[in-house]
Amino acid sequence: MKFSESLKKNDDFRQVYKKKRSAANKYFIMYVSENGLSINRLGISVSKKVGNSVVRHRIARLVRESYRLHEEKFNSGLDMVVVAREGAAEIRYSAAESALLHLAGLHHIINK
Repeated sequence: MKFSESLKKNDDFRQVYKKKRSAANKYFIMYVSENGLSINRLGISVSKKVGNSVVRHRIARLVRESYRLHEEKFNSGLDMVVVAREGAAEIRYSAAESALLHLAGLHHIINK
């Protein structure tokens, strides 16, 4: 992620959740808010309900890689939080990629 950073602090996640601008599909929920910076910040949240630590880390890696390969398509100046749903436990890379791009299209934050 050369144009982006990670959201790590709990306060940053809370600010994005507070905006209440979300979209969801079968695998993920995406929250988006503007951050006033020239870069995007991506946060990934995977609950213990989804699976054990191996499964949770795998989902986070899939989301991060899907975003990294398509980050030039995203508008800049955004904070995004992707929350994995329980159905994401057995997800393949292609499904994760299409789900992430689908949510970005619903938020109108992707350049075509």
